[in-house]
Amino acid sequence: MSKIVKEKIILGLDPGTNVMGYGLISVKNSLVELLQFGVIHLSKYEGHELKLRKIFERVTHIIDEYHPDEVALEAPFFGKNVQSMLKLGRAQGVAMSAALARDIPIVEYAPKKVKQSVTGNGNASKEQVAAMLMTIFKFKEAPKLLDATDALAVALCHHYQKGKPESKNKSWEAFVTENPKRIKSK
Repeated sequence: MSKIVKEKIILGLDPGTNVMGYGLISVKNSLVELLQFGVIHLSKYEGHELKLRKIFERVTHIIDEYHPDEVALEAPFFGKNVQSMLKLGRAQGVAMSAALARDIPIVEYAPKKVKQSVTGNGNASKEQVAAMLMTIFKFKEAPKLLDATDALAVALCHHYQKGKPESKNKSWEAFVTENPKRIKSK
């Protein structure tokens, strides 16, 4: 009797308003393969609204071409420039909308979580992340724009995280019930 092997495709996105990275991996059992990665150039478009439209169109095109089962995004980091954060949040929202329009589940990961998952160091540089991905996926040269490898790292992080149980915040009541000997009475 042969086992049915289900392939899962994960699209990783690194949202940006000038350059947006994307990376696609295929997962079959424990085998992870690189399908595609690259960037969407947005700096050539004038006006934030046009950039958002292009993000939606390009992400939708990638989804229609590769049919990912899940989308993983890098959550925006908190910066000092409120306007930049607002624009980045909009770019992320538009990318999410493209996935939601195709009924694809979305998960977000903090940048430190992505770096930790891929390199073992939550403070790794973009270059260190790219070098690790080059080793894992055996490609020879890092792309000029590391937004592409950042997005690939998000997809790989998502794959790694799915196999591990998530830690859920439990109530004090649940803790007391599960650990009666650790509670001291007055």
